[in-house]
Amino acid sequence: MIRLAATVLISIGLSACGVNLESIDTEQVVVDSLPAVPDTWSGVAESVGDVRVGWIERIGDPVLVGLVEEAQAGNRNLQAAAQNVERSWALAEQAGAGLSQTVTLASEGERGGLIENGGSEASYSLALQTGLELDVWGRIRAGAAFAALSAQSAEADYVFIQNSLAASVARAYFLVIESSQQVAVAQKTVDALIETNRIVQALKETGLASSQDVALSRSDLANAESILAAAQGAQRNAQRALEVLIGRYPSAELNVRNTLPDVPPLPPAGLPSALLERRPDIVAAERSVAAAFNRVRQAKVAQMPRISLTGSIGGASSDLSSFLNPANVVWQAASSLLAPLIDGGLGRAQLEQASAEQKQAIAVYAQTVLDAFIEVENSLDQNVVLHARSVSLYQAADEANHALRIAQLQYNEGETDLLDVLTIQRRVFSTEADLARIERARLDEWIGLNLALGGSWQNGS
Repeated sequence: MIRLAATVLISIGLSACGVNLESIDTEQVVVDSLPAVPDTWSGVAESVGDVRVGWIERIGDPVLVGLVEEAQAGNRNLQAAAQNVERSWALAEQAGAGLSQTVTLASEGERGGLIENGGSEASYSLALQTGLELDVWGRIRAGAAFAALSAQSAEADYVFIQNSLAASVARAYFLVIESSQQVAVAQKTVDALIETNRIVQALKETGLASSQDVALSRSDLANAESILAAAQGAQRNAQRALEVLIGRYPSAELNVRNTLPDVPPLPPAGLPSALLERRPDIVAAERSVAAAFNRVRQAKVAQMPRISLTGSIGGASSDLSSFLNPANVVWQAASSLLAPLIDGGLGRAQLEQASAEQKQAIAVYAQTVLDAFIEVENSLDQNVVLHARSVSLYQAADEANHALRIAQLQYNEGETDLLDVLTIQRRVFSTEADLARIERARLDEWIGLNLALGGSWQNGS
């Protein structure tokens, strides 16, 4: 009779739920969400080959390597991400525990009697209890797979955060160096204008310069001093930002080199299709998609009947020493079936939620891939553009310095006025400041390309 009732209930559950448990090819779904991927990048790298790792060391600056390593150990956001990975795997372990049999030990003791005669009796019980849900439809397995895939996604995100942190430290380091160069240019401008102002004052006293020349010289000097103060403030801000990034107190006391390192050659870019398996944030998004499919399956089979087996063995006695007496030991075994019939639409709503989250994960994955593609294409293009701009700026700086030397000679001989000299002098210093900015931008873009390509910042990873 029990077997017949169980069979009837299972049949009712299957026919009532009408749940489609057919497996879905998640890899094909992921592929179908993407546009056609070309065989090569639109932007051309200077060298062909697989993406390399260890791009921080390739800069050739031991100070930078040390700062990145310090940030990997001391950055608080990275530490939080690491704990999120630990949490995710703990949740995965919890989800998988449902596949194992549970065994518990239960004991109980009590004493009671009549108040009037003061008599009392004691009774004791001790039992081992076991339970196991038969995962017939794979509900527990789907939940365990969801949790494990979510943990894998968290791990990949953590790797991407590590690489992003390395890139952020490098960029902050380059900004500190560039800001010190801007301070040097601003100081040189002030020093030059102080000397110009001294010469103009002397010429004014001999009648070779006008009051207008003196006013122009003083005005330019005051403006240059203002720019110097702003540059010094920006330098301190850049130092503080880097200090916080690596986990130090923002005291603006970080000492770095005075010149930017040379920009390395463009790295090999690999194949666009290989980016899907190499870049950590794309891997994380793909794992989230796979996890979402298991969440949908879990929601589907949650509407199916659940079958559990339970058992116990133990004894009860008024004497602790007689627990092991076979006469006091009893055993019990039972099975149970729980089939959802009416739940107010809860199961249907949970399935709709899981299905929506699955579609959301697919869309997020596709957008993550597209974002990665455009980052690589833009960075390949910008590396070339910035190199061309750098060549032009160096030429502009040479020509401006040549023009300044001629203007100063002409002014000393009375062939031109001070306004022309000051105008050319401002152009020279402006070009020097632009050169510092463009070289930092080239380094930033080189770092950005390596990050976009998905190679690890350190060797051996």
